[in-house]
Amino acid sequence: MSTVKIHRPRAETPKGFRDYFGAEVTERTAMLEAITGVYHRYGFDPLETSAVETVEALGKFLPDVDRPNEGVFGWQDEDADWLALRYDLTAPLARVAAQYRNDLPSPYRRYAMGPVWRNEKPGPGRFRQFYQCDADTVGAPSVAADAEICAMLADALEVVGIPRGDYVVKVNNRKVLNGVMEVAGVLDPSDPSRFEAERGIVLRAIDKMDRLGDEGVRALLGPGRKDDSGDFTKGAGLTQAQADVVMGFTSAKRATGAETCARLRDLVGASVIGAEGVAELEQIAALLDAQGYGPDRIVLDPGVVRGLGYYTGPVYEAELTFEILDEKGRKRQFGAVAGGGRYDDLVKRFTGQSVPATGVSIGVDRLLAALRAKGRTLGDGAGPVVVTVMDRDRMADYMAIAAELRQAGLRAEVYLGNPKNFGNQLKYADKRRSPIAIIQGGDEAAKGTVILKDLILGSQIAQSATLEEWKDRPAQLEVARADVVAAVRKMLDQ
Repeated sequence: MSTVKIHRPRAETPKGFRDYFGAEVTERTAMLEAITGVYHRYGFDPLETSAVETVEALGKFLPDVDRPNEGVFGWQDEDADWLALRYDLTAPLARVAAQYRNDLPSPYRRYAMGPVWRNEKPGPGRFRQFYQCDADTVGAPSVAADAEICAMLADALEVVGIPRGDYVVKVNNRKVLNGVMEVAGVLDPSDPSRFEAERGIVLRAIDKMDRLGDEGVRALLGPGRKDDSGDFTKGAGLTQAQADVVMGFTSAKRATGAETCARLRDLVGASVIGAEGVAELEQIAALLDAQGYGPDRIVLDPGVVRGLGYYTGPVYEAELTFEILDEKGRKRQFGAVAGGGRYDDLVKRFTGQSVPATGVSIGVDRLLAALRAKGRTLGDGAGPVVVTVMDRDRMADYMAIAAELRQAGLRAEVYLGNPKNFGNQLKYADKRRSPIAIIQGGDEAAKGTVILKDLILGSQIAQSATLEEWKDRPAQLEVARADVVAAVRKMLDQ
């Protein structure tokens, strides 16, 4: 008699995706609350949009446009419309700004946070789903809006625990790069669509300077580049002379903002759009300087271009400058955790009218990883106080203890597994990262007391070479049942 083989699904996350557990979610929530607190002080309002947009509304602005589905997870619904998961929080904002343009204030300041999805090749630290936290101003043509975003970004980094000296916000302008590409012969002011594909490749190439270096970028500016896996990326097809002009732009940073702008003016030559970009950079620098944001926090840097194709003016990027060890044990700088810029034509796709907009996006997972690397995560990573169960028939008493702790604003839970083995209850508390276990057996109940077991102190004593430093702090304490809330709070404070 043959047996039917039961097919069971594999218990694994899809490639390029991950799961987030307790402490990670808690730390992320605390970090986002700190960041949005800064945004709120700057006058920005929250906005939540659908995770799904029409493909038409999202547009085709992803860096890797040569990938399947052009970088998005899309499908066709029953009405034959193509839908996709949002790949960022900016494209949905453009749709909102157009859809509700008669109801929203102008300028409209908003912040948003949530997951985004990109159908890209996953790799180490590169996921297909990740969190972003954005802030944007729609309807403000002045570069004062760009300067405000840069200042706000610097404040946000500091409030979550990245001190001055460990980060720098770099500012550039796409108009300057357009001027350089005009000089290089890959931009025709009379026909903006001409050389559009080549310019896209140039943008993406420069954006990978930190990762690929001069040689890799030059290859992408020219015939193309083959990576270590053998994959070939088509290049922009620029001549050596054209590539030299573009590479001169990437290395135009000088000791001061004024010197950098002077060098950029030389590079853009007679280009009108290029000169306009340099003037905007000078204005942004002056506005930031007036607010006290000097080069120790924000600098002009032509090496920043951002890979997305919809930027039209100033672009900016927050880079963390402290060193970490990579997977091979080599020292390297942590790198960028946020970026953004001005995108004056994105809303125009819907309305036909130019609507100025600028904004920044923080890579939440990367910033959280940076905070962990520096030991500066926000939020309380500790688990709840665990009330152990010594007698099944007294479950109501144990739940009453937990309820009192919760009503006092303390995190607490009753052990709900099999209470037969008390050691397993303490192992559970350790796994939950619980700071305290509360014990009340029959003897304690008769006396009207409970025992508080300091699990954190117990762990420290177990790891200590000497008990001398712990002699004034007992790892276990018996207190009156009526004083349990005050005693737990005191132990947590210690």
